[in-house]
Amino acid sequence: MQKSVLIRDIANVMNLSTPLGLIAALLGRGKLRRHRGLFVAENVKLPLINASAMTVGSVVLIPGRTVEEAQRQIPTLMAHEDEHAWQYAYCLGLPFVPLYMGAMLWSMIRSGDRASANHFELQAGLETGGYRHNPTRMPVRQGIKNLVSATLKR
Repeated sequence: MQKSVLIRDIANVMNLSTPLGLIAALLGRGKLRRHRGLFVAENVKLPLINASAMTVGSVVLIPGRTVEEAQRQIPTLMAHEDEHAWQYAYCLGLPFVPLYMGAMLWSMIRSGDRASANHFELQAGLETGGYRHNPTRMPVRQGIKNLVSATLKR
């Protein structure tokens, strides 16, 4: 294992994000293993995950399938999730969660989806995570109106 990855993983244990990810993996009854320097919980059953994978600290939660099955659909998925593990480290762990939620809200306002204008998804590589890039909207006011309208319809 590279020294930098070891430092990242130690940071994510100390900032409590990896322990939280391991708890989520256990609650979701995922099968844990190591893959490319990350903990991977396969076949996780958690209601809040509606993506191909979700990273918490240095733990990648993959709902309903194995990492190999997920990578058949998105070959670069683990490289994308590895970037998210680094983001947890530089955000000092759990502060990443509200920062990511804010970036996701901003993206919804600006592009209509949770990833296209999300700093963290852009930095991790939209395409490597299986996302398409949608253009940003102008003005921001229209994005807010669209988001509120879509929320009220639900």
